[in-house]
Amino acid sequence: MAFSTDSSPGPMNDINVTPLVDVMLVLLIIFIITAPLMSHKVQIDLPEANLTQLDDEKNERVLPITVSVKEDGSLYWNDEEITREMLESRLSSVAQQVPQPPLNLRGDRTTKMRTINEITLIAQSQGMLDIGFVATKVKGP
Repeated sequence: MAFSTDSSPGPMNDINVTPLVDVMLVLLIIFIITAPLMSHKVQIDLPEANLTQLDDEKNERVLPITVSVKEDGSLYWNDEEITREMLESRLSSVAQQVPQPPLNLRGDRTTKMRTINEITLIAQSQGMLDIGFVATKVKGP
C-alpha cells in the first residue's frame, strides 16, 4: 500500500497507472511485430464460385427416403412397414438411381445403437452413399 508524503497520515487515493501503461506498451509492441506475420506470403488466385443454380438442377432434386426403426426392430419405409429383405431390395434399386436420393435414418429414443448400425451397414452394402441420422433438438439453454 502506498502512502502519501503530504501532511495527511492516511493511504493515497490515487491509482498507480504506471504498471498498466507498461503492460499496454508491451502488448502494442507484440501486435506491431506479429501483424505482418499474419498476412499470407504466397499469392494464390482462388477460383470464383458460381452460385446460380441451373433450371435442370432445380428439377432434378429428389426427395429423401426415410427409414424408421422402432425399439422392437420393426422397419418403416416412408411410414410403410417393411421387412429387412424388402429393405435390402428397395435400397439396392434406389442406389441405382441418378441422382441418388439421400437416406434419412430415424430411430426411437430407446432403439439400440446395434440395430441402427445394422441398418446403416445394410444401406452401405446396397450402395447408398448419403445416409443421415435424424434427431430432435434438445430443448433448454
